[in-house]
Amino acid sequence: MSEENTFDRKMLEALVCPHTQGVLSFDAEKQELVSKAAHLAYPIRNGIPIMLVDEARKLD
Repeated sequence: MSEENTFDRKMLEALVCPHTQGVLSFDAEKQELVSKAAHLAYPIRNGIPIMLVDEARKLD
């Protein structure tokens, strides 16, 4: 993984799901922040989490 694609895990402590205001978990393999409560995965692009519901991937 290149340095531009790394995610600052400390940022995870400050971020919440914009849909539920719930806790997020970091999926390093898929480079996503996952909201189990909302069943959504928010992408991380170039190290920046995209915290928009419209950009999130729906989980099964």
